Amino acid sequence: MAEYEPTKEEIEGWAHGLEEVHARIARRFVRAEPRERALAYLRGLLSPVERKNSWQLAEEAGEATPDGMQRLLSTAQWDADEVRDDLVAYVQEFLAEPGAILVIDETGFLKKGKKSAGVKRQYSGTAGKRENCQIGVFVAYSTTNGQVLIDRELYLPQEWIEEWPRRREAGIPDEGEFATKPELAQRMLQRLSASGVEAAWVTGDSVYGGSGPLRAWLESQQRAYVLALALNDGVDLPWNEGTFHLPVQEVITHAVQTWHRMSAGEGAKGPRWSDWALVQLAQPVQKGWGHWLLVRRSLKESDKMAAYLVFAPESTLFETMVAVAGRRWTVEESLELGKGEVGLDQYEVRHWTGWYRHITLAMLALAYLAVVRTRARNEAEKKGRSTLLSCQ
Repeated sequence: MAEYEPTKEEIEGWAHGLEEVHARIARRFVRAEPRERALAYLRGLLSPVERKNSWQLAEEAGEATPDGMQRLLSTAQWDADEVRDDLVAYVQEFLAEPGAILVIDETGFLKKGKKSAGVKRQYSGTAGKRENCQIGVFVAYSTTNGQVLIDRELYLPQEWIEEWPRRREAGIPDEGEFATKPELAQRMLQRLSASGVEAAWVTGDSVYGGSGPLRAWLESQQRAYVLALALNDGVDLPWNEGTFHLPVQEVITHAVQTWHRMSAGEGAKGPRWSDWALVQLAQPVQKGWGHWLLVRRSLKESDKMAAYLVFAPESTLFETMVAVAGRRWTVEESLELGKGEVGLDQYEVRHWTGWYRHITLAMLALAYLAVVRTRARNEAEKKGRSTLLSCQ
């Protein structure tokens, strides 16, 4: 079934909801000026202006200069982490689903110069190569109704931790220490758990699947996961009364005997079919739980494969694991929507505080759009059912 897209009129019909969203965060602002400007900022992010930077958002709000918008992101008194907590509560109230999946991924924000917090010449999936950029690590909350970005962290390369004059100029807190991307992901997952966010699964790419500490933490929490692995990563196979460690590629070559053609979910062009295989691995210490190697093979290029490490209850179905693996791509859709619809990447700030403030407000705007679309879809379904019943 194609994704429902509400009309412009339907979206405008829910416009009052933005004021409701703003009311949720209003107490986070000490003074009235930044409090009201935050609403104008959200409106600007949701507007059709070409670039969602301070100049154009100020113009959209009828302000002659960008000074007020820039103060909102820099010196005004408010805490972006508190607004993030309000965002989490908003998502839980309107989009919560028992089978939700938390999806981890990072994205690059291309930047010029050397002064933006965390900027470095590093690999960016956005560009597909090494570029001068910042890297943000995100967690998406993915449901059958759609997905939203629910938490974020700015990755700081080691050199930024060690260069004190540079980090202080960029406003990076003195207590900040180096953290890998998987460590940032774990930090966010811990926060979400403490906030009462319930999710059936965690998934992510090989940056996170290749992290033993992250996997160990998830298993200690009995959090089911489907995490991608590189083909040269190793896994443990049962061997006599112990285990035998082999690279993923060798396991595929020697242990995979049967392939099953299954869809990992609906894509833009219909079901996403691939050949899938499942290999039982050495069992984890948690009673009633299992480890598996899940392998996907392209239908068009049989030598093109991807692998996933699965940790889940022993009764978990093969089809469920495949479906979770297929939902990993929803975070990329969320990041694409964030950049395309609410200017997630269109900020022009260098400081640590400004990055978190813009990104958090953009995530809140994106969540608002997700709620609008869910409501509109539900209304359309109700109308459709009513029409069907009236015809019977």
